Amino acid sequence: MIKTSNQIVFFGSGPVAEKSLEFLSNHFSIEAVITKPIQTNSRDKAPVIDLARRLNLSVFTPKNKIELDKLINKNDFSAQLGVLIDYGIIVTQKVIDNFKLGILNSHFSLLPVLRGPDPISFAILNGLDTSGVSLMLIDSGVDEGKLIAQEQLKIQGLTNIELTNQLISLSNAMLEKSIPKYISGELIPYSQSTTIKPTFSRKLSKQDGIIDWNKSADEIEREIRAYISWPKSYTDIFGVSVIITKAVVCDLDGKAGEIDYDKNSMNIKCSKNSLDIINLKPAGRNEMTISSFISGYKN
Repeated sequence: MIKTSNQIVFFGSGPVAEKSLEFLSNHFSIEAVITKPIQTNSRDKAPVIDLARRLNLSVFTPKNKIELDKLINKNDFSAQLGVLIDYGIIVTQKVIDNFKLGILNSHFSLLPVLRGPDPISFAILNGLDTSGVSLMLIDSGVDEGKLIAQEQLKIQGLTNIELTNQLISLSNAMLEKSIPKYISGELIPYSQSTTIKPTFSRKLSKQDGIIDWNKSADEIEREIRAYISWPKSYTDIFGVSVIITKAVVCDLDGKAGEIDYDKNSMNIKCSKNSLDIINLKPAGRNEMTISSFISGYKN
């Protein structure tokens, strides 16, 4: 596809950023890529760095907001607009002011709903029926900037992985359509709704993944879908540490944590209702059906 003449500086670090950068590079001129550096002695991958190098793009890797400020002061970028997706470093007003049109963030929620670092997981955890993408000009607040576009999609029943992929596709389509219009002045930024009460997400921890059977079956089922990538949903069954990867809510009641099973099925009671376990992954093993697990581990 022919690129537009619009030029941007891209800020991003994670796997979502990688997919977005790959798309944007086919539609816009990328003056530079600013991303996190590769961590010494870390197993973490650097997908944005790897992609930028394959695309022969200029790459800068400040490790914190102080180094980012210095980078912006030192380099006279000609792009009027920055685009930030899944970056992970605080961007100061000094950096924002370097771009005549500001820095556009693609935030994966319908702002002001679920401001903060993990709106995808918390959309599922909160049992929302819809999520979406907000194209927002970042400011000194936490996801409080003005919007240039916002679109929604239905999320009921999706896992974190499925929802993330759908949101990336929606974000890419919105960026392709909106960036040229914003640069040309056709889109005027507007304030976030004041009639909707802001809500917030937070960073998840490993501890969040430990299943508490004293919660309701609905809550735990949402956790399993929300935590499918990380931190995952852990419990012990037959004395074996397992990750539950798929379950469905059942209206059977009983003592929280109580397990009923036969050779083909397993039901675990919660504080309200229960879960029929469909798939799980024992420690050190591949994901398997519950019937395979029962056959191999019940004794």
